Amino acid sequence: MGDLAAGRETAAALLVAIGADRIRAAGMTVPSVAIADPEHRLYAKLAARNPRTAHGEYNALVRRLVSFERALEHRRRRRKDRAD
Repeated sequence: MGDLAAGRETAAALLVAIGADRIRAAGMTVPSVAIADPEHRLYAKLAARNPRTAHGEYNALVRRLVSFERALEHRRRRRKDRAD
């Protein structure tokens, strides 16, 4: 989140940009920084570093992002259920 807020286009910042809507919906604050095509930018960044592993690394990072989003959503549901 810090990289995104600071305008640094790191892999972490691009992942947050990709998942920003779901992360916000799950109750976390995400910096409002618009990055055009964060998915493509992330892949390009990975490919520039190592084109042979970019595809697998991209998929692994996206899987981790989705897992994180699901965990946030689960936590939000549990808190809501406890409050009801």
